[in-house]
Amino acid sequence: MPSAVGEVWSVNGPVVIATGLRSTPVGNQVSVGDIGLVGEVVGVRGDKTIIQVYEDTTGITPGDAVVDRGFPISVELGPGLMGNIFDGIQRPLEVIREKSGIFVENGVQADPLDRSRFWEFVPKVSEGDELEEGQIIGEVQETSFVVHRVLLPVGLRGRVIWVAGQGKYRITDVVLKLETSEGKTVGVSMLQRWPVRKKRPVRRRLKPTIPLITGQRVIDFLFPVALGGVSAIPGGFGTGKTITQHQLAKWASADIVIYIGCGERGNEITQVLEEFPHLHDPRSGKPLIERTIIIANTSNMPVAAREASVYTGITIAEYFRDQGYNVALMADSTSRWAEALREIAGRLEMMPAEEGYPAYLASRLGEFYERAGYVEALSGNNGSITVIGAVSPPGGDFSEPVTMHTKRFVRTFWALDKKLAGQRHFPSINWMESYSGYVEDLAKWWDEQVKGLSWSQMRTRISSILQEADRLEKVAQLIGVDALPDAQRLVIETARLIRTGFLQQNAYSEVDSFCTPEKATKIIEVILEFYDRASSLLAMGIHILTILEMEVFSRIMRLKEEIPNDRLEKFDEFMEEMREAFSQLEARYGSGF
Repeated sequence: MPSAVGEVWSVNGPVVIATGLRSTPVGNQVSVGDIGLVGEVVGVRGDKTIIQVYEDTTGITPGDAVVDRGFPISVELGPGLMGNIFDGIQRPLEVIREKSGIFVENGVQADPLDRSRFWEFVPKVSEGDELEEGQIIGEVQETSFVVHRVLLPVGLRGRVIWVAGQGKYRITDVVLKLETSEGKTVGVSMLQRWPVRKKRPVRRRLKPTIPLITGQRVIDFLFPVALGGVSAIPGGFGTGKTITQHQLAKWASADIVIYIGCGERGNEITQVLEEFPHLHDPRSGKPLIERTIIIANTSNMPVAAREASVYTGITIAEYFRDQGYNVALMADSTSRWAEALREIAGRLEMMPAEEGYPAYLASRLGEFYERAGYVEALSGNNGSITVIGAVSPPGGDFSEPVTMHTKRFVRTFWALDKKLAGQRHFPSINWMESYSGYVEDLAKWWDEQVKGLSWSQMRTRISSILQEADRLEKVAQLIGVDALPDAQRLVIETARLIRTGFLQQNAYSEVDSFCTPEKATKIIEVILEFYDRASSLLAMGIHILTILEMEVFSRIMRLKEEIPNDRLEKFDEFMEEMREAFSQLEARYGSGF
């Protein structure tokens, strides 16, 4: 219920200053004007209350009413989230379209979750059970893939005195009654609210030791991210950020995908909205949208709502994490979010820091990324949130503030390269500028799951070859590649095998769009075997051109397309053919290994 009523004193874009709300705390939600625009109190100066409004303030004038709603900006949590498309303040866009058409009108409101729909509730507790906060009290089959585990609200505990039987209920219906330690009876429904700027509590945070398998070789093998990890994917216009995130959303080994389109161009968000409902989920065989939630906030939507969208998304992610799910959250892009911070800070007349961004930019980025993690939830289940934040530095300049501050809080950095994108090398992740801080944490998993050579050793060798080739190619630009010794030319050619036959991947290929860790390992074993045997032949005096003319050299580049994930025995067959080819070449020159 409203707790206070004030009036508008001034309007400056999305920033409204009101009087008469001195008792309203910072963070509370307010309704502004006759049509009830959604706003949030962000500051107090004397008898003036500063409000950022999440809708267009056109038409708001001094003297209009401002009503304190009595609670902070929150999201609704419960069955009905999955497969939905919300704006930055969790208004369901499909419902809004039915009310106001294709454009979101000022003041139009709709419940985030459908109150009229019935869900099949299956209780998981019994009368007399003593329950703790965050415990699972029942289940709802939300989609064919996702079982929604209904949680006891945080802060509530007690003894069950009544529980609904299995049957169909609305999210507002009471399905459980508790007697608290104070002797009060509390009814619990499937619907709960949570403030978006407040982290949901957990029992304890766990060390991330399991990789998020993305199916993209350059990521999984060279620059992996762990379940519960944080990663940034910076790149200028045209470097493939969006398509890379689409690939991650489709193939990543996460149970739930949350995609936040934060301030991106309308045509890109439209592409997401059109494609995601039709993307085939390789894990379930169903449409990918059945385990996806989309937060859509385009660049022409109110700038304040853009700032709220990342908090909306991460709060929903925490809710599913607490149910025991692994959640992958894609934020595209945090640069547009930072621009919203800059605009609002300017209208609040705050002192600007570097490039006009507010001084609190770094702390806001930190608050967002630290909500990722692999945890033991209050429910007793282990769950994770893996955050992948796209960064759009102007002109591809990684020294600008958003990219530099982001690097402080992420452990994996996938630097997209304009030059590689221009060469049609995708994913255009630059192997010289990218890095991963999870390598040591994930080495044990790789060595246990993928039999063969040590993953750490293979990764180190591949990285060394790529780095040495980069140095040699710079020398070759000065003196010509033919002037290099054969051993150095072999390094350059092996690096070409790695770049073309391993790192480059076709998102539209039925065979190569997704690569298992086992297949990636097989390709690397072939390349390293080729390099070692070729090095031995060079030591015997065989010319580099003789080796490069071998048929197996060109075939290595095609293995990724020729051999599917379920026919890995073909790699063993090719390895035998390659060894035989090297043996024949060795015999022709009259020497053996």
